[in-house]
Amino acid sequence: MSQNLNLVRSIYANWERGDWSHVEWADPEIEYVLADGPEPGSRKGVAAMAETWSNRLSAFDDFRVTVSECRELDEERILVFARQYGRGKSSGLDIDDMGGQAAALVHVYNARVTRLVVYRDSDRALADLGLKE
Repeated sequence: MSQNLNLVRSIYANWERGDWSHVEWADPEIEYVLADGPEPGSRKGVAAMAETWSNRLSAFDDFRVTVSECRELDEERILVFARQYGRGKSSGLDIDDMGGQAAALVHVYNARVTRLVVYRDSDRALADLGLKE
């Protein structure tokens, strides 16, 4: 197992426990991309990523994630498939009821995540990467 895959698994292990506080894995100039969903767009830097995560997490009760697969695409990219759980604070909607599996494309260089692209829909991630399930 590669060092990059180990790094990504350790990040998600924290997230699976509900620990969102660690950011030492992120490059200071990380590009954080929300590829789809209600607020798509790109943010630059750890502070912008942390603020975006904080805003997303605060919109849900009991938000959590479980990884189903980590797939190494090449030396620098790992595709992570995960399920997200939680209930919208204002809507009361359950994330899991809203559909399927999420994905993230994690770019790692020199033991730091330099780019993190988050997809609410794993099919969209596969399509963007030209991959088939």
